Amino acid sequence: MRIVEDDLSGPQIAEFLREHVREMRAITPLESKHALDLDGLRTPEVTFWSVLDGDTVVGCGALKRLDPAHAELKSMRTAAARKRSGIASLLLEHIIAEARRMGFTRLSLETGSADFFLPARRLYEKFGFGYCEPFADYRPDPHSVFMTRLL
Repeated sequence: MRIVEDDLSGPQIAEFLREHVREMRAITPLESKHALDLDGLRTPEVTFWSVLDGDTVVGCGALKRLDPAHAELKSMRTAAARKRSGIASLLLEHIIAEARRMGFTRLSLETGSADFFLPARRLYEKFGFGYCEPFADYRPDPHSVFMTRLL
């Protein structure tokens, strides 16, 4: 497996992300969905990585610059058939290291509050994220949980 910075131009990552947005819309009310689509990820403040097994996308994640010291973790996803195989941990380690390298001192995220997101919340806790108030443009939402950590 390898992690590559992705320019989001390939059809495979486009479909992987469409599936991600479809899944989030099925679980979370539209007004509480914060998953970015391709256009939302193709902005200068976002760096995006794909996890490849051979030529197959098995995971992805992004870092969105909020200000010079603070970034947001976005679009973390593992292929359904590959969940619980270490891909998310590998990718999260990589993104944390890249955030440090880029000079960020804080990394925050929004994830869902439903039971579906419990494995994700446990992963983030394992990597030192603690629960916090909404950050950036987020507002309190019963369907969202906010987490942060210092780098």
